[in-house]
Amino acid sequence: MAKTAEPRVVAELGRPETPEETAARKAEQSRLYRDRKTLRNLLYALLVSVALVAAIIFLVPRSQESMLPDIDYRQVAVAAQPSMPVPLAVPELPEGWTSNAAELRTATSDQVVSWYIGLISPAKQFVGVTQAIDANPTWVSDQVARGLASGVTTIGGVEWTIYDNRDRGSDGVGNARYALTAESGATTYIVFGSGGPDDVDTVAAAIAQNVLAQPTSLDPPTSLDQPEAVTP
Repeated sequence: MAKTAEPRVVAELGRPETPEETAARKAEQSRLYRDRKTLRNLLYALLVSVALVAAIIFLVPRSQESMLPDIDYRQVAVAAQPSMPVPLAVPELPEGWTSNAAELRTATSDQVVSWYIGLISPAKQFVGVTQAIDANPTWVSDQVARGLASGVTTIGGVEWTIYDNRDRGSDGVGNARYALTAESGATTYIVFGSGGPDDVDTVAAAIAQNVLAQPTSLDPPTSLDQPEAVTP
């Protein structure tokens, strides 16, 4: 004769559990099992995703070259020079420097026309050069992130005004963490960078002869010492 299973004795209760308690216990065990299974499935899916991403990183060929464009600013200056009344600054820099931009920036509401070059130093720091015609104080202030002049320095025979914004952090400063300005005739020069003085000073020295050679009038130059035309 088959034995009837006796109700399970619950230690905490000191008595057999009721059918309702048995059903509740089994339901809770089922829920916990489903939760653990769902968690395991999520972990498995995450591991598969990580493995897939790792495979893509290691298997997809990647170029070793910089993703930044390399602009020949000398050629751009040759094309832009006829439309400017002053010789354009074209820095000759040591090996390792590159350019990611070069353009004439036409007058807008501020009525300032400027020649702009974006440069990348060997240490991958940005340095910008802006050469403006008939710049006004408000425009200059905007270019140096509304910083205050903190001193002067002489580079390449040119006296430059220093704007050191590094103590202001990155908020509102942009790439003008350190900047130099100079004036010659109707031309204003601004050399600014995302790093410290070294790279900015290097570029300032490279355009110093252009600063010193600026005409006092805005008559178009009859000959250009720089830039020389580059034969393709």
